[in-house]
Amino acid sequence: MKILALDASTEALSVAVVDDERDYELEHFEIAPQAHGRRLLPLAQELLERAELALADLDGLAFGRGPGAFTGLRIAAGLIQGLAAGVDRPVVPVSTLAALAARCLYNDARVQRVRVVQDARMGEIYSADYQRGQGADPEPLGVERVMRPAQLDADTASAYTRAGNGWHVVAGERGVAPEMLEPVEQWPHALDIARLALPTLRAGEGLPAAQALPVYVRDDVARKPGGRR
Repeated sequence: MKILALDASTEALSVAVVDDERDYELEHFEIAPQAHGRRLLPLAQELLERAELALADLDGLAFGRGPGAFTGLRIAAGLIQGLAAGVDRPVVPVSTLAALAARCLYNDARVQRVRVVQDARMGEIYSADYQRGQGADPEPLGVERVMRPAQLDADTASAYTRAGNGWHVVAGERGVAPEMLEPVEQWPHALDIARLALPTLRAGEGLPAAQALPVYVRDDVARKPGGRR
């Protein structure tokens, strides 16, 4: 299986190409706020050339579907839709929270559970819990949520490895130094998104390009913090 994956859900942007038949993985990752729209497509073209692949050689495409920054999610989804439609390939939307958990699990065999906390702005956080599943892939323990930092369960936090860029928000809410809640991984990576998408592609469960849509979790972008849902 050959796959191209993109992520633009945070200040970071990343592009990855994976060809599991050749045991080949290639990723570009950088922190580049507000450069996603300008940088993603050229980077995708560059990585495909380095991998000696054309877009038509791919079996599918994947992207970080959220939750995350609304503009970045729309950019990634729109770009993936266009690329996939052009060569009639399926798309796999992958949770950015699951991608963060996967990075912790793939990189450290000792990690068994991961709590991901992403900064949702407007005084809120996105959060989800995962445990090590088959092949080290993250298995969700519940649903993705958007909440006030004070609503995060503090009693069980020590049982989880921390990941995500929202732990400083939680630290501020609890009045502790940010380094006390330092995450192991802060940013989702396209490489992990590609790895997580491969089983879905192998099973023939990718989506048509037009159905590759962002998932915001927060149901009202313009809602004031603490407002009714």
